[in-house]
Amino acid sequence: MNYDLIVIGSGPGGYVTAIRASQLGLKTAIVERESLGGICLNWGCIPTKALLKSANVFEYITHASDYGISVKEAKADFSGMVDRSRGVANGMSNGIQFLMKKNKIDVLKGTGVIKAGKKVVVTAEDGTSTEYTADKGVIIATGARSRELPNLPQDGEKIIGYRQAMTLKSQPKKMVVVGSGAIGVEFAYFYNAIGTEVTVVEYLPNIVPIEDEEVSKQLEKSFKKMGINVMTGSSVESVDTKGKGCVVTVKTAKGEEKIECDVVLSAVGIAANIENLGLEEVGIVVDKGRILVNDFYQTNIPGFYAIGDVIPTAALAHVASAEGIICVEKIAGHHPEPLDYGNIPGCTYCSPEVASVGMTEKQAKEAGKDIKIGKFPFSASGKASAAGAKDGFVKLIFDAKYGELLGAHMIGANVTEMIAEIVSIRKLETTGHDIIKTVHPHPTMSEAIMEAAAAAYGEVIHL
Repeated sequence: MNYDLIVIGSGPGGYVTAIRASQLGLKTAIVERESLGGICLNWGCIPTKALLKSANVFEYITHASDYGISVKEAKADFSGMVDRSRGVANGMSNGIQFLMKKNKIDVLKGTGVIKAGKKVVVTAEDGTSTEYTADKGVIIATGARSRELPNLPQDGEKIIGYRQAMTLKSQPKKMVVVGSGAIGVEFAYFYNAIGTEVTVVEYLPNIVPIEDEEVSKQLEKSFKKMGINVMTGSSVESVDTKGKGCVVTVKTAKGEEKIECDVVLSAVGIAANIENLGLEEVGIVVDKGRILVNDFYQTNIPGFYAIGDVIPTAALAHVASAEGIICVEKIAGHHPEPLDYGNIPGCTYCSPEVASVGMTEKQAKEAGKDIKIGKFPFSASGKASAAGAKDGFVKLIFDAKYGELLGAHMIGANVTEMIAEIVSIRKLETTGHDIIKTVHPHPTMSEAIMEAAAAAYGEVIHL
């Protein structure tokens, strides 16, 4: 049972890697113990966006009068939203099955364990095991799971992770979300939009703490306007689940506060799936829960590679895909460039959406950069006004001397669709003046990019 390449894990890192390997003429197999597509397609990126779209549609209906439309009554069908989300996820997973067949990739169902000599033992559900050899290498792409805190153990019912948050049997009346990264704020928006009373607890001073501070403040303002209770600089000390619901003890700057709710969603990050893979037996080096690799994703043991959430890079689907392509192209004898981790876009799909790439204002200043900042609010955008989506802005940070775009930070409707322009601009080393002279279509939300660049250089027209 020999292959050129075996990939363990079929998420957006694994399945993309396998397809690219097949395109390059490598005989490829992929090992998966659950559903093809991994967490992203089945329990992450895709089904959450389906839920968020349902919330978005419900908001449109409940605010129909703002658009001159009369609607008598709208009711959120929670189970219907969940069913639709699962249907979308299942459809995408079936699509990956088609891609595996199309690209002649063997799917090995079961749990993979690596062995010395570029071998993988796959154990099926019935307990039978088969050993396979990968002549050119084994790529570990096993992803990650919801991280658990010692004082916040998940029981799957009252204290839940993101998987349970997508498939609850009934809509909770009250929910506490612990952590305000992408997962936390997306679920906070979804549940609030359909009528759940939501409290977000964040240990750091700002929600979405990796974003530019102005973006964080704007999202907090928007959330509070929606009725979401935001508690920053606070920590969950304990959760009492003895009663019918939960009593959450939160430590704040003013002292302890107790919050009653039906469900607590723990959204405090992820933990890499590296246990029981055979790493120790093979001798692969791990540090702080991540596998260490070089620029082309080779571990310290020749013939073994790792990509995605199991290595110490940004845990994003598009990053895993890019890493996998670079890894397998290198294995096939090509000469890919190492991935530029300074030009990776991040997107958060709450409402308003958040998207960013590059340095924040604080990071640019800490790096000693002399900067120009241009900011254009969507309240001054004709398209945003027509769409009824005036919350937010585009903020661009330029190097004052060379005009290099150091970073871009957006919050508003559809900004996750706009950020790719900025990534291309930075890849092509386009200057601020070039952006100003690039004609953008009117009326669009994307005009705000041109206007923000113009604002940085004192040439803004519509502000």
